[in-house]
This record gives sequence, structure tokens and C-alpha cells, in this order.
Amino acid sequence: MQKVASPSSPLRSLINGVWLHRWFVLTVLVIAVSGAIALLRLFLGPEVIVDQVKRGNLVKTVVASGHFETPFRVEIGSQMTGVVTEVLVDEGEAVKAGQELIHLDAREIKAAVVQSQGALAQAEARLRQLNELTLPAARETLAQAKASLVDAQSTYDRTSSLFKNGFSPNSALDEAQKNLDVAKAQVRSAELQVFTASPGGSDYVVAETQVNQALANLEAAQSRLAYTVITAPRDGILINRSVEKGSVVQAGKPLLVLAPNGISQLVIGVDERNLGLIALGQSALASADAFPDQKFEGKVSYINPSVDITRASVEVKLDVTEPPSFLRQDMTVSVDIEVGRRNDVTVIGTRYLHDLQTDTPWVLTVSNGRAAKRNVKLGLRGLNDAEIIDGLTMGDKIIPPLSGVVSGQRIRAIMP
Repeated sequence: MQKVASPSSPLRSLINGVWLHRWFVLTVLVIAVSGAIALLRLFLGPEVIVDQVKRGNLVKTVVASGHFETPFRVEIGSQMTGVVTEVLVDEGEAVKAGQELIHLDAREIKAAVVQSQGALAQAEARLRQLNELTLPAARETLAQAKASLVDAQSTYDRTSSLFKNGFSPNSALDEAQKNLDVAKAQVRSAELQVFTASPGGSDYVVAETQVNQALANLEAAQSRLAYTVITAPRDGILINRSVEKGSVVQAGKPLLVLAPNGISQLVIGVDERNLGLIALGQSALASADAFPDQKFEGKVSYINPSVDITRASVEVKLDVTEPPSFLRQDMTVSVDIEVGRRNDVTVIGTRYLHDLQTDTPWVLTVSNGRAAKRNVKLGLRGLNDAEIIDGLTMGDKIIPPLSGVVSGQRIRAIMP
């Protein structure tokens, strides 16, 4: 009896054949799908990550580096030659005005002060003696001399009258005349003694001069004694110390260097190409290289009128009214000086611009699924962004130059 073939036999045979050649079939399918995808990509264009034009605030800065320092430093030294007996401070220590820093050997000067005090006491005693003894005694002597003169004058007048009337001999008149002359001489002598012992007289002037000289000698000795204690002239931080106990110091030689408290400065070198952008009063943000995340403010206060020809830079100083505590003298700093600002303007990153250094910069935008070249007009340029005055509007999609896309190419724009 003949067997009838099942209707599903051709399908089963096909399945068996495909299964038997499954790897070949799979390879053909993969190639077909890849070709379809390639054709689709060729038609639609590659996927490109694009950005959108936005509005925002733009700040242009000039970046420079330099160091931190006080506007000036005070060199502290001795006003006399001496031996250091004690150093009371260390380098880096904060000091107050009037605080004692260094002591010098003062034994010899203390002895000179005592000697000057003794000389002053003697001179003052001499002046008091003139006022309390010599002058009163001279005045008493003058009073007595004047009384004797009155008596001698009376005797002379009486003897002269008797002589004229013939009742007194010539010898008596001569004696009366002599006594009168002596009395007058005694009055003149007493008057001179009173004058010299009075203020303005020679003895008084000599005594007064001796007091003043002794007082000057005492003040000089006391000043020299004060020089043996070296104090801080103002508040600040000691940034250098070059003296130790036992050192012999000379007058005028710096022993300590003080950085006074108050306004401090950043001293930076700005490339001379940016000189036209810098102006007094501009604000800046600075950071120390050792603390890059801690920003502090500064303000341009000085622009050197000359250019350092060896570095092609200009020295600029910025005041820092509130320096952070971590700053140290001569610490390296980086400064961003704000030289321009635009608020609520059309902004794109400078990385999207082609021919940025020419007069005709342009960007690639997305238009109807294709890359399109569009010229733009730039305004303020920052370090990473630029202001678009004309050529783009907010929301336009822009293509980065590194994407490899050329103008007119079909693309599929993808937002990040």
C-alpha cells in the first residue's frame, strides 16, 4: 500500500534545512540588518550631540599670578651698640605696638642714669640755695647798707653845716665825707649781690644753666636706657629674626622684620597685551596655590607705569582688606581680575566657534536636519564663553567642531 506524504513535509524540510545551515543563515541576517541600518544612517545622517544657545551672564577676566605681601615692611633694629641679654619673640609671632621684643645689657647705662640724677639734685640744690639763702641775705645786706648810707648822709650834712659856720674843723668834714663814700659803695655792692642772686642775674643764670644741663644729661641717659628695650612700633607679624641672646648688635642693623597689620596686597604680573583691559578699582577673585578652593576678594589699586621688558609684563597691585588667615608673606597666588561683565545676554561656549581669531567667526547649527554654517557677531569674550550679538537666537542648536560634521551634511541632533 502506497504511503501518502504529509502536507507539512515541505515546511518541515525547510525548517530542517535552515536549522542545518543556521549559522550561515544567521550571518546573512546580520549582514542584511547591518546593511539596512547603514543605509538608514546614510539617509538620516549620524547622531551628533549638540548644545543649545542660552541666555546668561558673562564675565570676562584677566588671569595672572603673583604673590601676597604687605604694602611695606618695618625693619626693627637697635639705636645703640650693645649685647643682647634676652630675645622675647620668635619668627612668625604676632605682636602688638609697644610690646617688648629684645633686651640689651643696661648695667652701665643705669649707672649713668644714677650719676645724672645726682648731678641734677646738686644743681637744683644750688638754685634753691640762691633763692632761699643767698638772695635773702643779699637783700638784708642791702637794707643795712642803705640804713648806713642814710646815717652817713645825715652826719655829713650836719658836719658840713657846722664847717660852713666855723664850728667844725676841716678834718671832721673830711671824715664825714669818707664815711659817706664808704656807705654809698656798700649800697652799690649790696645792690649787685641782690641783682646777681635774682632771676636774670649772673649767679642765678649759672645755677639755672647747671640745672638745665643736668636735666638734659639725665634725659639723655634715660633715653639711652630706654634704647636697651627694643619694642614693636606697631601691630603686625614678625616675618624674620636675625638675632640671638649674646649677640653684639650695632646701631641701625636690622634685627627683626615686621609685616604690619592692615591692608595687604597682591603683587602680580599682567601680560602687557592685557594692559588696556586693566583699570584702577576693578574687582578680582584670588586664591592661594596652596588653598585653591578658598577664594578671597581684592581690588586693583596700582598699575606700574612701566613695562618689565624681560618678562613683557606689567606689575599690578591689588588691595586685600580682609586677607584670610591662611595667607603667608610671599605666598604664591592666582588672580582673576574682572575686566568686563554682561548680564542676560546670548552666550555660547568658545569651543563651538570656528575662526575665532578672525573677523568672521562662524558656527555650525542644525537646520532642517542638516548642519548649516552661520556667521556670528561677537561681543564680550570671556575665558570659556562669548557673547553673541548677532547670528544666533536662544534655543538654536549648535554643533561642536570636534564632531567632524561639515556644512550641508545630514545629521540627527541629540541633546546631552
